[in-house]
Amino acid sequence: MVRLLLAALVLALGLAGLAVRPAGAHTLSESHSAWEINGADIDLVMTIPLREVQRIGGGEAMPPDAAVEAYLAARVYPSSAGRRCALVPPVQAPAAAAGFRKYDFTFRCPSPKDLSITSRAFFDLVPSHTNFAEVQDQASGAFAEQLITRDRQSVEVSGEGASRLKTASFLDFVGMGMMHIFTGVDHMSFLLGLVLISRRLRDLVFVVSGFTIGHSLTLALAVTGVIRPHAEFIDALVALTIVLIGAENIAEQTRKPLAIAAVLGGGLGLMALAAWAGVGQLPALLLLGGGLFTSNYLMMSGRLADAGRFRMMITLIFGLIHGFGFASNLLAMQLPTERLAELLVGFNVGVELGQLSLVLGVTGLVLGLRRLRLATPRPITADLAASFLVGLGVYWFVTRSYP
Repeated sequence: MVRLLLAALVLALGLAGLAVRPAGAHTLSESHSAWEINGADIDLVMTIPLREVQRIGGGEAMPPDAAVEAYLAARVYPSSAGRRCALVPPVQAPAAAAGFRKYDFTFRCPSPKDLSITSRAFFDLVPSHTNFAEVQDQASGAFAEQLITRDRQSVEVSGEGASRLKTASFLDFVGMGMMHIFTGVDHMSFLLGLVLISRRLRDLVFVVSGFTIGHSLTLALAVTGVIRPHAEFIDALVALTIVLIGAENIAEQTRKPLAIAAVLGGGLGLMALAAWAGVGQLPALLLLGGGLFTSNYLMMSGRLADAGRFRMMITLIFGLIHGFGFASNLLAMQLPTERLAELLVGFNVGVELGQLSLVLGVTGLVLGLRRLRLATPRPITADLAASFLVGLGVYWFVTRSYP
């Protein structure tokens, strides 16, 4: 069984290496847009790093302003009631900070009602591109920040879709937080790993408490704008936490923490080397640090007689990562700033309720099966479930690192 599990782990990481394709290599890609709404007139200022501008020219030469303006005008625009707003020439190219270009567009919409903004720029060049949009309504004074990604290229800024959050109740956000847990397969998988690794109720309380403290902290910091994480990094790191919690279960069952730590740490080290060569979107230092953390964590946890308190500290770190993942759901909405604290607390309460019900449900199911003598021996259950978590986590980590 030990050799079989180790072989499966090596095979999973080997498949991860095969999945790396130079053609899929990406670097961090982002831009910034500022939208100012004055009734039916909308002013847009796009600020773009020069490396993004160069992509428009094919990556070889820096294109002229006219070429960039034409590219943006075809892909970035507001709409009113589903109708694209007209561009009012000329497009201005004001002075920008060193390393950036700035373009100022003016649009006139047929109506100030049911406004939305769309940005399709750069997704044809870099699928992982992120546009950080700031929307200011001069009439109401409302201000909102949005993340525009390949999966969400249009955002409603007025009308029914935008006003929905302004009238949402505290309980609405509690429900939203619960649904984020129940529909987030990666978060549920991690919680399953916490239940697997906890042999006693006290151990489960420790790890869940650490996870709760961690994700509550970063959820608040990210939504309030104190820290703005890169979503593409967070999604991959969430997957890595699932790999680690599954690998720790396997290390505990096989009592071979050194071998498993070497496989995972070495795999991340190879990915770091590939990142230095320009392959993949995760930074090399992040991968190298992840490899060192992974190997040391697995070796330490495998040598502790009572690892409950140690795991609380580790799951707090994991919770910091998952908190940024929770925040990405809220950052994708136009949150009313005057109710930010209330809605943040409601969402977090919902996450806690969803998390608690999931953990208690799985624990209750296991205890019920034991009472009915229908449960398989714990080592077999833990081995199968942990191997599944490692395989699933590796798949997610690879596909999110090399989209």
